Amino acid sequence: MSRRKLAVLFGGCSSEYSVSLQSAHAVLSHLDPEKYEPVLLGITREGRWLLYTGPLEALLDDTWHQDTRRTIPAVISPDRGLHGLLVIAPAGITAVRLDAAFPVLHGKNGEDGTVQGLLELAGIPIVGCGTCASAICMDKDLAHRLAGQSGVAVPRSVVFRAGEDRAMLPSQAARLGYPLFVKPARAGSSFGVSRVERPDALDAAVTAALEHDSKILLEEAVSGFEVGCAVLGNLGLTVGEVDEIELTQGFFDYTEKYNLMTARIHMPARISREKAESVKAAACKVYWALNCSGFARVDLFLTPEGRVVFNEVNTIPGFTSHSRYPNMMHGIGLEFGALLDRAIELAVGA
Repeated sequence: MSRRKLAVLFGGCSSEYSVSLQSAHAVLSHLDPEKYEPVLLGITREGRWLLYTGPLEALLDDTWHQDTRRTIPAVISPDRGLHGLLVIAPAGITAVRLDAAFPVLHGKNGEDGTVQGLLELAGIPIVGCGTCASAICMDKDLAHRLAGQSGVAVPRSVVFRAGEDRAMLPSQAARLGYPLFVKPARAGSSFGVSRVERPDALDAAVTAALEHDSKILLEEAVSGFEVGCAVLGNLGLTVGEVDEIELTQGFFDYTEKYNLMTARIHMPARISREKAESVKAAACKVYWALNCSGFARVDLFLTPEGRVVFNEVNTIPGFTSHSRYPNMMHGIGLEFGALLDRAIELAVGA
C-alpha cells in the first residue's frame, strides 16, 4: 500500500509558537513511516513558510529555520487542481501533491480557522476541526453563546470592545461580582488573562487583555475546579478519560499549563464514575454544538454543587507525549500512534 503524503504544519505567527514545535516533534516522531510520508511545512515567527527536510531535533531548539540547505520557501496553493504545495526553489517552482494536512499549530493564525480556510479552498483534507469550528471555538464569546443554547451551563459574562467607553465597566463588573476574570476573546494558552479580586485592579486587567485582542470578556469566576475531556470523531465519538486540574494558587495560566509549577493534573479525575459520565455527556454536546470534527479537547468546570459548566474548546490541543489530550486517550487504551492513525483516517475518510 502506498504511503499517504501528509503535510505537518508547525510554528506560526502566534505567541504559542514554541509549544507548536514541541507538539509537531511528538507527532512526527510517532507517525508510522510505513503508512505516511510526512512533509514538514514550518512557519517562522515572522510568517515565512518553509519546506523543512532536516532532523526533527532542530524543532526542539528552534534552529530548524536557520539551516538554509534544508529549508526551501513553499506555500499551500489554493488551486484545487494542484491539491498541495508550491515549492519555490532557486531552480524553479515545483508542485507537491498532498493527501492531507495536519495543522499542529496553536493559537492565532493557525488554530483560529485561518489556515483551515486555506486548506479547504485547496480541497486538502484537514486532520482536525475545519474552518467554522476553529473560528467559533477560538472566540470565547461565540463559543459560550452556542454552548449555552445547546443546554450546557456557561459562565455569566460581559463583552467589551476596544474603543468603547470604559466608564460602564465598573458597574458591569459589580453585577458579575468579584473575583472575576478578564480575558481576550480570541487568544490561547491564557495569554492576557487576569483574575481580578478588587475593583481597583479592573482597568489594568482590561488594558492587558486588549493587548491581545480588540474584543474581551469580563467573566464570572466559577467556583470548583477544571476538568477536561478528549473527544475524537466525526459521527460516532470516542471520549477519553476525564482529567482534573488541581490548583494550589492562582489560575491555570501559561506558566502552569506548560511547567506545572504548583498545579497538578490528575488523570483520571478524582470524581465519581457518574459525575465523569455527566462531564463526558456535556463535552459531547458542546463538541456537536460548535461543529467540531476530527478531535478537540473540551474544558469544563465542576462546581462544589456538582454542576458542569463549560469553559472552552481547544481544537488543536497540545500533542506532546505528556500533553493532556493524548494522556486522556491513553486512559482508554488508545496509544499515541494509534490516536494519530484514527485522526488521519477521519480526515481522509479511510
